[in-house]
This record gives sequence, C-alpha cells and structure tokens, in this order.
Amino acid sequence: MSKILIIEDEAAIRRVLVKILSEENDTYKVEEAEDGAQGLEKVKNEDYDLILCDIKMPKMDGVEVLDAVKKIKPEIPMVMISGHGDLETAVNTMRLGAFDYISKPPDLNRLLNTVRNALDRKKLVVENKILKKKVSKNYEMIGDSEAINQIKGMIDKVAPTEARVLITGPNGTGKELVAHQIHEKSERSSGPIIEVNCAAIPSELIESELFGHIKGAFTSAVKDRAGKFEAADGGTIFLDEIGDMSLPAQAKVLRALQENLIQRVGADKDIKVNVRVVAATNKDLKKEIEEGRFREDLYHRLAVILVKVPALNDRRDDIPALVEHFAAKIADEQGSARKTFSKQAIKLLQEYDWTGNIRELRNVVERLIILGGSEISENDVKLFASK
Repeated sequence: MSKILIIEDEAAIRRVLVKILSEENDTYKVEEAEDGAQGLEKVKNEDYDLILCDIKMPKMDGVEVLDAVKKIKPEIPMVMISGHGDLETAVNTMRLGAFDYISKPPDLNRLLNTVRNALDRKKLVVENKILKKKVSKNYEMIGDSEAINQIKGMIDKVAPTEARVLITGPNGTGKELVAHQIHEKSERSSGPIIEVNCAAIPSELIESELFGHIKGAFTSAVKDRAGKFEAADGGTIFLDEIGDMSLPAQAKVLRALQENLIQRVGADKDIKVNVRVVAATNKDLKKEIEEGRFREDLYHRLAVILVKVPALNDRRDDIPALVEHFAAKIADEQGSARKTFSKQAIKLLQEYDWTGNIRELRNVVERLIILGGSEISENDVKLFASK
C-alpha cells in the first residue's frame, strides 16, 4: 500500500485531493496536514511514499518544507501544489528537488498521472538501494588481520577525497574489492563505477573502449558510440590491469587526467568529463617504466595514493573468516544447507601455499562443499583440496 501525505492549508482542496486519490486506487493510504509545520512533523515520525505539498501556507511555506524534507528523507518524491500566481515558484522548486508540480484547481488526469509517475520513481529508488546493498555485499572485505585492517583504514581516509589511487598486488588478491570500497565510501557513491579490464581488450580496440568513437572512424564503427570515460561521468572509472595498456592509449588517459577532456576516436571535438580514476595492476610499474612499456608521467598521475594488497599467504589469519564467508555464500547461491569446517580442516587450509590467493581459496571451498561430507574434515581437505 502506497502512503501519501497531503500538506495543504485549504480544507476544500485537501478534501478534493483525498477523494480523487481514494477513489482512484484503494491501495493509496492518504493522510492530511493543514500546514507545513504539521506536515514536517508527520514526515519526521512516519514513512511516506509521496508528498503533495502546497506552496503558499502559513507558518512554513512549501519551499521551506521541500528543503527540510530533502535533508531528512531525500528519497521521498514531492509534488508541489501551486496557485496561478505561484507557477514561477513551482518551476523553481523542481530545481530544488521537487518531482513535479500541479496547478489549482487540480486537473484529474494530470494529478493521477503525476502521482503514478512519482510513486514509480520512489519504487525504483528503493529497488536501486536494495540492489546496491546486494552489490556492496559482493565487494565486502573479509578479514581482521593487521594487513587488511591497515588497508581498511587507508580506504576510510582516502575514499572521501578526490585523490587518484593505484592498487597493486598479485592476481586474485581482491584489488577490485578495494576499488569498489573506495567508490562506495566516496562522495561519488551515487554515481556509477565503471570497470575496464585493460588486459582483456585488444590493443587496437582499447582507445575506442575507453573514449568512444564516431561513425566511420574505422571499419566496424557503424554508429557513434560513447566510451567508458563518458559512462563514468560523475562517478569512478576503475582501470584494472592498467600495466597492460598500450602506450598510445596511455597518452590519451594522461590527457584525460590532466585536462578532464577526452576525444572520441575519429573526432576532433573535445568532451569534458568528471571522473575519479582508480587503477590496479599486478605488474611492477617501475620496472615497466625502465623497460619503456609504461609512461612515467602517467604513473605519477595515477599513484597519488598507493595501496598494496597482500597475498593470501601473508594474511593466513584471515583464512577462517574467508572460509566461513565463502561457505555461506556458496550455500545461498546453490540453495543448499550450509556446511561447517572442522578445526583441523581449517588448520590444514591455513598451511597451504595459496599461489592463486583469494580466488583459489574460493574455488577450493566450493570444491570441498560439493565433494566433502556434511562437515568438511581434515581428510576431505587432503583428498579434494590438493593441487
């Protein structure tokens, strides 16, 4: 049931709105407030899916109510109710965050369409928040070792800034988790995080992938296409395995970092972008610079903050927590009962040489859950975890 609050000082208008909404849909629960102060008090104490708010009211006008609601419950869409002389103010309220406005006396179809659209918007916002929480769980950093706590502390300090971050570490250590945590805890968290695996894109296509292209720029360019930098505008772009990027592409990335400008392949027009760059690599970039495969000026642009993710062998204290996390996640994915691991099994896993790091551990846990007994034993580990 959708809960709607009407804030309106004219009793006759309130009655009309309540009648229209109640007769239109029996799933609408409509409440009333006779002035802005009373309405705001209700908003503080109740959850609403939509607010219809008059602009000119005693004690507290609609613009003040809008401003206050956006500070305490910004997810609630507000539709402003305007008299004939308030139209300019009504339009201005949309710049301040109002969903829409309707004029007095309310037109039936316009009112109902606006209400439906606003409620759909609220539903979408809620669904996006739920989805975002699920995505965030996928990028949760598990562990309480000294090495991981140092990284968590660094993320908390770095994330709220606009500083560029270079994440280093072997394959499978979870560099992408660090990138996502930086984004989630940043001022850009409401914007997108766009991932680019530089090692997976052929060198002849990397520029088009990053910066887009115009129709006819090359044989298969049949239409204009925006690149990843444009897609990440207002958010974060995560350049994974940047050590594998070609030198021509590196030069264009350097320009994007220096000037916040990109140029689509085949175009001569600059496009302004506002992105935060987080990069990652498993390579020694200083060695790559010495051997002429990576630009030193780009390295210094990227490595404002350096975060080194340790190998699993250097954080064995985290293995019990990681095993428990993966076991629970795999059980949820497969819809099966969760299996436990004996102390001896965990001890043996802590003694393994994890050359594949977290990724390898996850695979081994899944194999043990599928092939092992109801409780994973030391013998199960010896039988099924061997390389």
